[in-house]
Amino acid sequence: MTIAHAESPRPTLPPEQRTNGKQTLSAVEKLKPLTTACAARIESTLGRAICAATIVGEDGYVLFKASEVPDLGKARIKFGDGRTTELREVHRETSLDLVMAQAVGITGLRAVSFGAARPLAMGHWLCSVADAGKEPRIGIVSAKIRRIPGTGAALGIRMDEKSPEGAKGVRIIGIASESPAEIAGLQENDVLLAIASKNVAQYREVHDIVNKRQPGEIVEIRYLRKNKEETCRVRLASRTKVLQNWEGEDFANGGISLRTDNFPEVLQHDIPLLPTDMGGPVATLEGKVVGINIARVDRVTTFALPVEAFWTEAQQWMQADRHPPKAVRAE
Repeated sequence: MTIAHAESPRPTLPPEQRTNGKQTLSAVEKLKPLTTACAARIESTLGRAICAATIVGEDGYVLFKASEVPDLGKARIKFGDGRTTELREVHRETSLDLVMAQAVGITGLRAVSFGAARPLAMGHWLCSVADAGKEPRIGIVSAKIRRIPGTGAALGIRMDEKSPEGAKGVRIIGIASESPAEIAGLQENDVLLAIASKNVAQYREVHDIVNKRQPGEIVEIRYLRKNKEETCRVRLASRTKVLQNWEGEDFANGGISLRTDNFPEVLQHDIPLLPTDMGGPVATLEGKVVGINIARVDRVTTFALPVEAFWTEAQQWMQADRHPPKAVRAE
């Protein structure tokens, strides 16, 4: 006997229900003022979203992801009420991948109120903001708070390891898709001559120079293309991100952050966010902000800096900027 199966299209959820649907988000609607009101958007001078920011001072102080904004002169901040202005850098903390800046000429903001992250257990509900601070999203704590070791920075190239003796520079034999090297315009068969003003003749020299730097740093590269010397500036990425790009997983994940590792402590959660949402606040459903999103790692993993990892230091940066110490007269 043959059993006939009816041909029917597999039902799919509409786009608005594939992450957090309206019914789900209705449970956290009351938290919207506590999350979206304390977030802002960092964008390019042309209006392209770069990352989110967390408002920590009513007089314009904000925190956001440092590696995404290496030059504040090429960025601006936009608040929920539509105000847009320039940013003044106050402190850049590479170990935390954080920048504290002040929005020029802005007052009357709603600063975030922090709670405690370390007591949270796995499975605890959390809320954050997506779309540059416009929309709340929810998820859960998905791992214990822990340190994330660094894997080093990378260009995203394969190099000729057997350069002929006496050959000039190091030849590129492969470039990862959407890698720092490709974005900067480097191509296969280009010959690297110098990185950050240091001449290179062996692939290990390139590796050592790059690996000692942090993802997000910009290095100048001098190279040879068709017997003509050129220069370019490359913004480095985490080795983890580059390797994922080589396997095509970055595309599948919808994009991951430029820097995804080397954090002293992270709170891991699974709230559906994008790399451009990093820098925004993450809160409990009781309305306590417990951290700042710092890295989108894959489709279901986001790292946040727990409040205990940065807030004591951040308050000192802000207070020192508000009340700079007076110069001490020499004896």
